[in-house]
Amino acid sequence: MNKTILTPIYIRFKDIDAMGHVNNAVYITFFEEGRKAFLSEVLGIIEPSEYSMILATINCEYIKPLCLADNASLETWVSDIGKKSFRFKYRVLNSENLEILYAKGESVMVAYNYKEKHSIPIPPEFVKMMNDYTETA
Repeated sequence: MNKTILTPIYIRFKDIDAMGHVNNAVYITFFEEGRKAFLSEVLGIIEPSEYSMILATINCEYIKPLCLADNASLETWVSDIGKKSFRFKYRVLNSENLEILYAKGESVMVAYNYKEKHSIPIPPEFVKMMNDYTETA
């Protein structure tokens, strides 16, 4: 695999459900933080007004319960790039032992013109910047 972005996860007390582990919906927020870090670090996109893509699909596979006392990080990379979309991959890992996997998931992002409300081709400069973080590059 090529480069990945590793983002610390900060588990808040309110993230814990009645079973004592991180609620399933919170993982989607973790993935959002990974996308934000990736877009900032790799593509230089910081302000929401600069976003030229929209989330099309997202899923999560829960492997092992994540608890309040656990130290976790999110690993984010791109699995493949198409003409108008690309796929993020995610892994929620133990920060102290990256072999411990709590969850994994993926999402599809579509390049999008918000003003005209339609998909657009991914800008070539974005593809070039993402290549080092892409499985199929």
